Amino acid sequence: MDEIQKRKCNRNKYIMIGFGIFTLIIITLISAVGTGAMQIGFDESMGILLGKITHHSLSGIKENIVAVVWEIRTPRVLCGLFVGMGLSVAGAIFQSLLGNPLADPYTLGISTGAAFGASLAILLNILYGLALPTTVFAFGFAILTMMIVLLISKRSGVYTTSSLIISGIIIGSILSAGISFIKMTAGEDVSAIVFWIMGNLVACKWADVFLLMPTVLTACIIAYAYANDLNIMTLGDKGAQALGVDTKKTRLIYMIIGSSLTAVCVSVSGVIGFVGLVVPHLLRMWLTADNRVMIPLSALFGGLLMMVADNVTRLFSNGEIPVGVLTTLFGGPFFLFVYFKGPRR
Repeated sequence: MDEIQKRKCNRNKYIMIGFGIFTLIIITLISAVGTGAMQIGFDESMGILLGKITHHSLSGIKENIVAVVWEIRTPRVLCGLFVGMGLSVAGAIFQSLLGNPLADPYTLGISTGAAFGASLAILLNILYGLALPTTVFAFGFAILTMMIVLLISKRSGVYTTSSLIISGIIIGSILSAGISFIKMTAGEDVSAIVFWIMGNLVACKWADVFLLMPTVLTACIIAYAYANDLNIMTLGDKGAQALGVDTKKTRLIYMIIGSSLTAVCVSVSGVIGFVGLVVPHLLRMWLTADNRVMIPLSALFGGLLMMVADNVTRLFSNGEIPVGVLTTLFGGPFFLFVYFKGPRR
């Protein structure tokens, strides 16, 4: 009875934590769309958002204010939310699937594939005056990289943790060399490629929101539905098979989910480091390793963290600092601090 009571208390605690983070997300969203060069009050920002969502008239508010909130700031903030959600859940998946707490969405080279695709599109646009969509190229090459990694890692007929990591490192190294070659070829125009690779949400539009939202939410729901199997997968293939889990099927499903999340997020935002590594690692240290809790809380906390980080880069710098630089700059030392201060295991 004590064990049942303890589980119930823990479940209630996790629900309260999730509700608290969700509340902070709503507050941060409303605050973020009202702050910037044009300061807009919290109540007015909330009124514009509610008016647009419910299709109520906003005749009492100036059109330029509505345009700034709804057309410029809201898509960027929402993209930050969904990118943070996607990268964090992908990190939680890969850390459990690969049995490595230092794994992140970029371990398998998916992000490098997206960066290569985007760099190639930017280069072709520069050299030949084309208008190739960077997002489409980034997403396409990310998915292609995932397929190549899966194909190489299945050399022995089954997917194993070691073969996936080795395949990701090999393909990622080749693509990194390709990116270096593209940057060299771009010459004086290399800044456009470098800026994208550093990770930013400056150019996010509603089209990016409509790409991210269904993909991220669907992938998170599927990941949560199979969370029990993912928990068992952490015991290793033999232990999982003994408990009736189809390890081959489960690993493939989660590989596709994690890679798709990484691909769609990186295709929109560029390469943003440490979010997918730090968020699930912190939740695992502070709360629980149960993926039934980790996956939804990683999504919420990662989304909140990304929104805050992007808003900081927007408000506290004269020039636009890529948010990927900020997450890496502060994420690395913070992760080291938590790692050394955390309990020894």
